[in-house]
Amino acid sequence: MRAPAQPTLLETKGLAAAYGHARVLFGVDIALKAGEVVALMGRNGAGKSTTLKAIMGLVPATGGTVTFEGEDITSAAPYRIARLGLGYVPEERRIFTDLTVYENLEVGRKTAAAGREAWSPQKLFSIFPNLAEMKGRRASAMSGGEQQMLTIARTLMGNPHAVLLDEPSEGLAPVIVEQMADAVLAMKAEGIAVLLSEQNLYFASAVSDRAYVIEKGAIRYEGTTQELESNDEIREAYLSV
Repeated sequence: MRAPAQPTLLETKGLAAAYGHARVLFGVDIALKAGEVVALMGRNGAGKSTTLKAIMGLVPATGGTVTFEGEDITSAAPYRIARLGLGYVPEERRIFTDLTVYENLEVGRKTAAAGREAWSPQKLFSIFPNLAEMKGRRASAMSGGEQQMLTIARTLMGNPHAVLLDEPSEGLAPVIVEQMADAVLAMKAEGIAVLLSEQNLYFASAVSDRAYVIEKGAIRYEGTTQELESNDEIREAYLSV
């Protein structure tokens, strides 16, 4: 017996965005289902990060729509979108460097929705053992990879239903990348949907169910990650350096 299809949690239709007079996104269509991990792939400057920022309201949409759990959030303020249950982990690792690891986590704490188990520092430490070992350390004394882990953990303390994850493996040591992959899979196991922007096909293949490929602000390919791995033409055209 086939399992019932999961509902669409996050969807963009015809999403367009610009920086000033420079158009960056041209009619981006993306769907993310509940409990699914989807990779948005492309080269530097293809529009990956801008897509996530436009979904989150950090870059104004100039066209199209964004819906989250059936609600139109196209023109909503970022704080309101976050309160609805959409988490965002920026590439820039925006943490409070003067606070300890534990204090950073407490800053991100929000009440979980009814029927959901709340994330706690202890639960997060089981996923990020490195953080457990340095919970009293100031964030300024952490490596870039450790700060990225802390950013993800702090976002999860907000008990989101879905997470936008921007370039999680960028510039990290292989051992940290493996822990990042474990974290994404742990989110999926908890029923959290994840839309991640990524250049690393190896990382995307390890964690994603489906993938979109974006180039010059437009979606050029959609399929399973396995199909993308086996499609030499698409990888050569849009992913190879």
